[in-house]
Amino acid sequence: MAPIDQDPLLLLRQSIASGSAIIPTASDEASAAEVSLSQATHLTFTSPARISLSIDTPTRFVSNDTPVDLRSIYFAWLNREVAIPEYNSYASQLNQDLGGKAQVHKFAYIEKLDLITWLEGASEESECIKPLAADKDGTASAATAALASKGAAAPTAGAAASGRSGKGSLDPRLASIYNSERKMGNRNSVLRGIKPTDFSHVRKFAALFMAKKPLHPSSSNIPSNPALASHQKQKRPDPIILLSPSASSLLRMSNIKSFLETCQYVPPNSLTANSSTMANMLHINRIMKDIDANRPMRFILVEGTEQFKPEYWNRVVAIFTTGQTWQFKNYKWSNPNELFRHVPGIYVGWRGEQPPESVRTWGHRVMNVAVDRWSNPGTTTVDSSRWRDREAVEGIWKAIENNMRSKGWKRDQAPSSI
Repeated sequence: MAPIDQDPLLLLRQSIASGSAIIPTASDEASAAEVSLSQATHLTFTSPARISLSIDTPTRFVSNDTPVDLRSIYFAWLNREVAIPEYNSYASQLNQDLGGKAQVHKFAYIEKLDLITWLEGASEESECIKPLAADKDGTASAATAALASKGAAAPTAGAAASGRSGKGSLDPRLASIYNSERKMGNRNSVLRGIKPTDFSHVRKFAALFMAKKPLHPSSSNIPSNPALASHQKQKRPDPIILLSPSASSLLRMSNIKSFLETCQYVPPNSLTANSSTMANMLHINRIMKDIDANRPMRFILVEGTEQFKPEYWNRVVAIFTTGQTWQFKNYKWSNPNELFRHVPGIYVGWRGEQPPESVRTWGHRVMNVAVDRWSNPGTTTVDSSRWRDREAVEGIWKAIENNMRSKGWKRDQAPSSI
């Protein structure tokens, strides 16, 4: 490494601070003229004395563990005001002009900022600049850099080293200044800290939490405990009633709720039908005294079985039909005789009219229910004279309840098969 009085970085910083000329030349002669950086072989400093250094001299500025040459340092200073993309473009052009004889180092943004800040004298330290050979902790480098930033000549290596070791004549005022200096941190030193931190003591605290049992036992452990399993309540599934999707049916999604809940029949397309014609599912609550006298059961009413899962058929407790066999096409049992052996059927027709032939052939498995005709088609109120509707509805519910009991419906469970 060059001595302090010929250190390239210190000479460059001193020349910048004093405003003296820095001349790239093609030789080390005093009369050498200024040339471009692509042709220069030396860099001549004119203050405090004329000194010419080889432009390929490695400096104490290190990038990726490689010293950066003087040409690259001086080129970065000349382009200090240029943005990084333009700087890289200029560097590529200079490398092309050099013709492979040398390569200009392209500084990263942080490296370039750190270098320019140090050369301008705004900072006395740089992480990328190694200390001088005779300066192990960098104090002499800081001192000479401080003097160079003021344009003063750099002290010799011996004087700086002896002054720091107490064997020379270091100015007491300068020593006082050095003792009062506060080492400034940067983002790397702040993030890394000044010493490694041992977190091994955290393990003993973590062990206390890891040893604790979970607050909520897993579901896989519950069935293994008979005492817990016996106290777990099973949710009772809702029974299902299927309606006929036929347009000729007297009971549709629009009027079935009022019929089974309030025991009043109204036509499906009348203004008094209180259910939405667009609904594809309805719910009705009713207490089935012979199954659960304390809690009402919720029945699900649907017209189609498109969304049915196979296990849903075990919950079907009644099927309303008009006698048209196409209704059962997508059922689990498409044959009516087989279907009504598993699920009771209900046919609702006008009083005084014979049910269809198909309904009569299905026999007692299909319940025949008659209701009075609607006498006031234009009225918007419920006809109070329809007292027979209650009798019909109660008969339907009684048949449904008897079938549910025979199939195994209980207070908290449904049959596994029908």
